Amino acid sequence: MSRNYKFHNKSGLYFVSFATVYWIDVFTRDVYFNVLADSINYCRKEKSMELYCYCFMPSHIHLIFRSSTEQPMDLIRDFKKYTAKKVIKAIETNPHESRKEWLLWMFERAGKKKSNVSKYQFWQHHNKPIELYSTSVINQKIDYIHNNPVESGLVVNSIDWKYSSARNFQDDDTVLKIDDAGFLG
Repeated sequence: MSRNYKFHNKSGLYFVSFATVYWIDVFTRDVYFNVLADSINYCRKEKSMELYCYCFMPSHIHLIFRSSTEQPMDLIRDFKKYTAKKVIKAIETNPHESRKEWLLWMFERAGKKKSNVSKYQFWQHHNKPIELYSTSVINQKIDYIHNNPVESGLVVNSIDWKYSSARNFQDDDTVLKIDDAGFLG
């Protein structure tokens, strides 16, 4: 693994992205997006996550965050483990999920390819953390995160994507609250 993709500065500000296995578009229903939002709220309250920017896409998520307890790797590991279990449970119990059998089969198929997975693998194993070391790099990543739904053709304006902090930057905390990013300049 490249040096660029590790949490070296435990108190640093990081940009991370991680995707579902096979880049499956799982997050197509509010119930699944809500699992992500609830998990972020839990991590902010109980695991000392500072969240500055986010975007939940159908197959992946982006975050700019810091661990105030200086355990960013543990924080992301726990977040991924918890959300994987919760989303799979939501899929299993969702009577409106037309892709239920296929989704579970794909997660099980991915899990069989990894010796450290007991049944289902939901997330790809890498996080690609990038430490954000300057205001210009921070702003570049914020622009990237907020424009992701636009570049994907899901919306025309970034603030129209419900599951993005682009809305928070317009004083709309409907989905999640984020921490004050006043230090960004």
